[in-house]
Amino acid sequence: MKLFQVADRYCKESSWKTLALLKICLFSIGVMVGMLVPKEKKKAAFGIGTVAFLSTYFPLMGKFFRTWQQENRRTQYE
Repeated sequence: MKLFQVADRYCKESSWKTLALLKICLFSIGVMVGMLVPKEKKKAAFGIGTVAFLSTYFPLMGKFFRTWQQENRRTQYE
């Protein structure tokens, strides 16, 4: 799909600063949406958010640390 190809290229051409701004933007939207959740549904929304966070955080950090290890190995051999 063309949208995903453009998104991949955007990420490859972006610095960590641009991606950090993107994350702040998405976080802000999440906070605003969270404020709109009715009081009686907040626990369910929190649970869904927790599951989504944990199921994405660990794979992302795993990839980050693998990349870091590869970079360390690369610089050791240079």
